[in-house]
Amino acid sequence: MIKGTFPIEKFRELETPFYYYDTKVLRDTLETIKKEAGKYENYHVHYAVKANANPKVLGIIRESGLGADCVSGGEVRAAVEAGFPNDKIVYAGVGKTDKEINYSLDHDIFCFNVESVPELEVINELAEAKGKVAKVAFRINPNVGAHTHANITTGLAENKFGISMEDMDTVIEMAQQMNNVKFIGLHFHIGSQILEMDDFVALCNRVNELQEKLAKHHIICEHINVGGGLGIDYGHPNHLPIPNFADYFATYHKFLHLQPGQQLHFELGRAVVGQCGSLISKVTYVKQGTNKQFAILDAGMTDLIRPALYQAYHRIENITSDEAEETYDVVGPICESSDVFQKAVDLNKAHRGDLFALRSAGAYGEIMASRYNCRELPKGYTSDELV
Repeated sequence: MIKGTFPIEKFRELETPFYYYDTKVLRDTLETIKKEAGKYENYHVHYAVKANANPKVLGIIRESGLGADCVSGGEVRAAVEAGFPNDKIVYAGVGKTDKEINYSLDHDIFCFNVESVPELEVINELAEAKGKVAKVAFRINPNVGAHTHANITTGLAENKFGISMEDMDTVIEMAQQMNNVKFIGLHFHIGSQILEMDDFVALCNRVNELQEKLAKHHIICEHINVGGGLGIDYGHPNHLPIPNFADYFATYHKFLHLQPGQQLHFELGRAVVGQCGSLISKVTYVKQGTNKQFAILDAGMTDLIRPALYQAYHRIENITSDEAEETYDVVGPICESSDVFQKAVDLNKAHRGDLFALRSAGAYGEIMASRYNCRELPKGYTSDELV
């Protein structure tokens, strides 16, 4: 088995489980994003903070020049505290509270991505109380499906997100009659972990249709935000650590018909941080069952919930053994039958105390960790710290 490169001796000094972030992979990914997006005029990339809000990771992303895409007031605060410029912070979410909206207004963020008429009315009311004008874009539900897990598809009419296409004109007209909001554009997001460019082509076609409809009413959007959704290769983190950003941005350039001067925004999360992170865990016991053997780790679904929640695959490596491979069910200690990372996986022979790396865990890993069973939250370390 070809394995990733890890500072094993440094790992042995740390309490497991913990998250490890390879900053070279992260910085190389960010450089590729800047290079590929930079080929096209008026392309702006925001990092989706929900994927990973580790302060050290956020700092590196902020240094690269990306903006921040937030879906809660806490994420807006994390972006502000990480030093992202206020005018590069966008805020989406179906249930923004008054407290979250007020915090965002106080920090003069770039834009609220509004998802309902009641939300628009509340933003206008709160902005009026502060004597401010809030810039808003409307998240339109394009009823475009994506080839991904049902739980992370967000662009269908049956989903809770966004405003229906049929209501788009009416809502824009409402905003234009309000004194304390300024309509600046449209926002879309069809899902996550998308690997087929045809899904993004379908979104482009739908955006083109909606723009043509608005043009007939002499409405031109200054900004178009197409969300994110680009996936990563969970099966080959060593060979394919950087997603195909060239095809991703080229697809929008080819199929999306922007108006002169129109600004295009992207909100990439998993594609930015997914491959740079690994969950490092120690083998607590090797248990021989009746028909199988188990590698029982000190990490569980509390530390990486994706396999239990989405039946998601993460490549697993025994990074401290070079012995012949044996077959294991890799499981955690949580009092739940769903606390399984992978069944019937071939790994170098495992012993108590071996270190396992669960790869491609930089996105939706540490950020989704919980204290279920009163467990401690895993810490996160970067390769810069462990030199």
